[in-house]
Amino acid sequence: MKAILAAAALLTALAGVVRYASGVSHVLAFIVATLALAALASLVSLSIEQVGRRLGPAATGLLQATVGNLPEFFVVIFALNAGAHTVAQNAILGSILVNALLVLGLVIVAGALKARDGIMRFSPRLPNDTATLLLVASFIIILVGLTHGRHSKTISIVGAIVILLVYATWLRQYLMSDDLPERDETPPRLKQLHAISLLVLAGTASAFVSDWFIHALGPTIKTLHISQAFAGLVIVAIAGNAVENVSGIVLAAKGNSELAISIVKNSVGQIAAFLYPLLVLVSLLTATTLTFSLAPVYIGALLGTSVIVWQITGDGEATLFEGTALIATFVILATVAAFE
Repeated sequence: MKAILAAAALLTALAGVVRYASGVSHVLAFIVATLALAALASLVSLSIEQVGRRLGPAATGLLQATVGNLPEFFVVIFALNAGAHTVAQNAILGSILVNALLVLGLVIVAGALKARDGIMRFSPRLPNDTATLLLVASFIIILVGLTHGRHSKTISIVGAIVILLVYATWLRQYLMSDDLPERDETPPRLKQLHAISLLVLAGTASAFVSDWFIHALGPTIKTLHISQAFAGLVIVAIAGNAVENVSGIVLAAKGNSELAISIVKNSVGQIAAFLYPLLVLVSLLTATTLTFSLAPVYIGALLGTSVIVWQITGDGEATLFEGTALIATFVILATVAAFE
């Protein structure tokens, strides 16, 4: 814990130095900011693990997904304020696709390899609920796409409010049915107050690092000749969701399939049905307005992802083959984004 805290503090401080120092390469500043976000994500992961000792898997997974999505929230807000609408929108969409395809695929691979019979098992309820939330969000996005830009802002505002109401209804039902965890006899690594303090500190630091990340992103894209679609869908999405990337895979490798799936699925559902619509409403106060209007190729990707996720995890079982299929799907999508 001390090593991770020291690394997070050092990288965050270094990211601030290279952000404001003159003559520093934007690419270097971008790399340092990315590493700082990842280090803060690890710190958040360990803190939530301690906080969640008294909670059930549903509440713990929701808490970790919520805090883990804070960097993504800040990244999108700063991108919208900077006028980088494409990066902001692709970052949100990329967060959904990264977690639903790449991270979930890696979690399933790790869980299947850990299982004696090669089958990762978990409760099918959350995966099915997540698929429903994704399909509801996809329905709104498809309708906005079919309007060809006419009244897309108004439709997006109404759609955002409706999706948030659906998410709130689901969330209440989900948390009320959570089971309390079995008593953990191992001594806690952190006191509850210290763990919560670290969460607040890491979340606050993420806001600053996200600003520095976005500041260096534009020049880095031009220097390395990366498309804005690839930057948003892949680079920003992976960096902004480092908590889920690390935590879910580690938990699956330890054999804690239920919590691993809970973290990833909560993140997917929360981004699609809470974070995205919330940012649509919040963007009314920023320099650039965010809507549900997406390019047709990404509308298809989102709808296809909803169906694939339901098909693979809806029965509460997943194998190495299915995890590999999810990862392969994301690789194809990343390749498409690279040439957009």
